[in-house]
Amino acid sequence: MSKHMKVPARGVGTTFIAALAITALAACTSPSTSPTPSATGSGGAVPQISADAFTADFSAMKQLTSLASQGKGMIGVLLPDTTTSARYVTFDAPYLKKAFEAAGLDSTQFKIDNAQGSASTMQTQAEADITAGASVLLVDALDSGSGAAIEAAATARGVKVIDYDRLVKGGAKDRTYVSFDNVKVGKLIGEGEVSCIADWKVTKPNILIMDGDPTDNNAKLFAEGYKGVLKPHFDSGEYVNVGEPAGTWTPSVAQTTFAQQYTAHPNINAVVTPNDDNANAVIAYLQSKEIPAKTFPTTGQDASLSGLQNILKGYQCGTVYKPIYFEAQAAAAVALYLRAGMSVPSTLVNGKTTDDTAKTDVASVLLTPLWVTTKNMAETVVKDGAVTVPALCISQLKDACTAAGIK
Repeated sequence: MSKHMKVPARGVGTTFIAALAITALAACTSPSTSPTPSATGSGGAVPQISADAFTADFSAMKQLTSLASQGKGMIGVLLPDTTTSARYVTFDAPYLKKAFEAAGLDSTQFKIDNAQGSASTMQTQAEADITAGASVLLVDALDSGSGAAIEAAATARGVKVIDYDRLVKGGAKDRTYVSFDNVKVGKLIGEGEVSCIADWKVTKPNILIMDGDPTDNNAKLFAEGYKGVLKPHFDSGEYVNVGEPAGTWTPSVAQTTFAQQYTAHPNINAVVTPNDDNANAVIAYLQSKEIPAKTFPTTGQDASLSGLQNILKGYQCGTVYKPIYFEAQAAAAVALYLRAGMSVPSTLVNGKTTDDTAKTDVASVLLTPLWVTTKNMAETVVKDGAVTVPALCISQLKDACTAAGIK
C-alpha cells in the first residue's frame, strides 16, 4: 500500500479517545525496565543475519533457532485491517506465522491479530498480549496517534516494540522499524513514469501527481521519491506539473479527484498514481472516456492482481513489487533477537528513518523493492507465487500473458 500501505483517513475523535485510554493504562501501570540487550545472551554467540538473506523458501529463519530457544515471552503481532488491503490476510499473517515456525517457535509463543480497522480493537488486542506475557509487540498501526499510545503502554511495561511496514510517528524511543525502502519505492514509481512516457511516445507530458493519504508516513516517503525523480523534468520545462491534489488511499475518492482534475485540465495526459488500487480507479475513468491503451501513463505499487492485469492491458506502466515474505521474515527475525534480550545486528538493521514527530532517527531494516513490467512479470511475481497464472491470465489476457512469457 503500501503500505502498507493503504490507510484511509481516520476520525480524529476515535484516535484521540483510543490514545487517551491506552496512555492512561500506561500511566497507571508500574513501569519496569526491560533488560539491556546483551551481545551474546545466555546461549553463546549471537547468530548474524543480513537484510538481504531472506528468500522465498524461508531457509534463513532456520539460522535463528538458537534465538527461539533462548527467548522468553510471547511475540504479539498487531495487523491493521482487512479492507484497505487484502495483503494482511493473504500474505502478512501466513508469512509471519511461517517465519516464526521456521525459526522454531510454536503456536503458544506468538499470536497474530487483526484490528479490523478499529484503533480501539487494536488497543484491546495490545493490552491482552501484554497481560498474557508478551515480551515483543510488532505493530502495524492504523494511525500514528493510537500506535504511539500502544507503544507507550508497552514500553512502560518492559515490552519491546517493532514498527511493522509503517512508521509510527511519535512512537517508542527504543524501537526498530521494518519496511521496504519507501523513498526507493517512490523513485521506482517516478522512474517508471519517465520510462513509460518515452516508451508510449507521450508528447508534451502534462502530469497530474496523485499522492497517498497524508496521515501515512509511507505516503510522504513515496512522494519524496517520485517527486525527486520528476523535478528535473519539470524544472527544464520538458514536463508540465499540472497539479498535486490532496492525497488519499481510498480508490473511490481518488477517482473523484482525478475526474475533477481532468475536467478542469483536459490537457492532462499522464498521471502518477501511488498504488495499484488508486491507479485502477483512474484507469476505469479513463476507459469510460475511451482513452486508448498505451497512451496515458499511470503507475502503481503492491503488485496486486488488478495492477498486474492493467499492465498487461497496456493501461499501467508498471508496479512496485514488495515481496512481503521478505518483510515478514525480517520482522520475525528482529522480534526473535529482542525476545532473546539481544541487540539486533548491524547486518540486519541497515538504515535509519526520520521520525519528524519524535525528532529522532529510528533504527530500520529497509528492504529492496522491485519495479515490475511485462518484461519481468513472469520471473518475479508469477515465479514467487504472489499471483497465480489462472487468476492473472483471464481469457482476454491470454495473448498478453503469452507475449510476456507467462505460462
